[in-house]
Amino acid sequence: MLIANKHASRTCYPNDLTQILNVAAAQQSRAWLSHWDHLNPKATPLRDLPDAAARLGVAKLCVKDESVRSPLGSFKALGAPIALVRLILRLWPMHDLDAVAVIEGRCKDMLTHLTVISATDGNHGKALAAAAQTVGCECVIVLHANVSVEREQAIAAYGAKIIRIAGNYDESVEEAARLAAANGWHVVSDTSYEGYEDIPRDVMQGYGTVVAEIIEQSASDQHVPAFTHVFLQGGVGGLAAGIASFLWETYGADRPHFVVVEPQQADCLYQSALEGRATRASGAIDSLMAGLACGETSPLAWKILQPCIDHFMTIQDDDAITAMRALAAGSARDVPLVVGESGAAGFAGLTALMSDANLARAVGLNANSRVLVISTEGATAPSVYAQCVGETAASVLERQADWLGHLAHSSADMA
Repeated sequence: MLIANKHASRTCYPNDLTQILNVAAAQQSRAWLSHWDHLNPKATPLRDLPDAAARLGVAKLCVKDESVRSPLGSFKALGAPIALVRLILRLWPMHDLDAVAVIEGRCKDMLTHLTVISATDGNHGKALAAAAQTVGCECVIVLHANVSVEREQAIAAYGAKIIRIAGNYDESVEEAARLAAANGWHVVSDTSYEGYEDIPRDVMQGYGTVVAEIIEQSASDQHVPAFTHVFLQGGVGGLAAGIASFLWETYGADRPHFVVVEPQQADCLYQSALEGRATRASGAIDSLMAGLACGETSPLAWKILQPCIDHFMTIQDDDAITAMRALAAGSARDVPLVVGESGAAGFAGLTALMSDANLARAVGLNANSRVLVISTEGATAPSVYAQCVGETAASVLERQADWLGHLAHSSADMA
């Protein structure tokens, strides 16, 4: 399903939104993150897929591969540590703490009695657990019924205490808030709710690192966007807001066309576009795309998304699986990529639109379009990945290494 957002505007980035997200704060967060040892020091690859572009009928298609951002396996490694550091700076304002010292773990002695808690579908919780372990505080993670044991074990490996509930993601968010209030803990969540906006804002600000790199990697002219269309994952809206706000502030009225993609059964952003306010999903929220299986839009993210996302769309789980397989297969000119279930949503959305001429036309997609999609995660649940793709992530990575090695030899021969 596809809906045009009647509230989308093409103006300069509004001053009131800079109070929520802005490029300067994103760049500051990026500088701090460069000191966290759980992140790879280099920018993640921006992969050009010319064969996929030709097959789909667009001029250019690039994939930003966040699977190699960190051993944590997803873009969430950018949000949780920044939110935790900024929380600590607010809690101890009289200590004049240095953010770099905190993120490097040099303030552990004063943080042993601090406990942070969050609900998660997997990736945010793992990132928060890793960040808490680094800075020296305790971490509690609330998991709902649909989070796999595989993901639970990956979070627990970073020292977090796990609490299981029988309900869904939104109920786990409520339980985390209840436990925090009862125990004097601090919620570090990537979704906002009434009276809780500072930390979700900080999480979103951390995601600006992704788009800052994209601009550096792709734009020959920093004043002209390299892409006409950007496909963004849904969820509660945090990633989409973090990426779209940065591009909107940078390019103003010339910003790219933004399309948000989410599972049909977890369509809270699509429903928010229909109702004109942040609201809940209409489905069962049980999507294979675990990172996007969110039932309620973040009101703070919606303040950014409502005035700038041009289209909202939903896809089926099978669309994501097909996209995962296509990206893993690669081709003569397209490098094989390990892209997880949620990470494949943008590519799946583009594929769905380009298979229907009327839908493609409605979004302005054509043979001249230059499209960006973001692979937000790798095989964060390896067994699920292997089941979906019919091949292990390790096998795909072996083929990727062979492809890149062949490319390097060909480039050397040409030189």
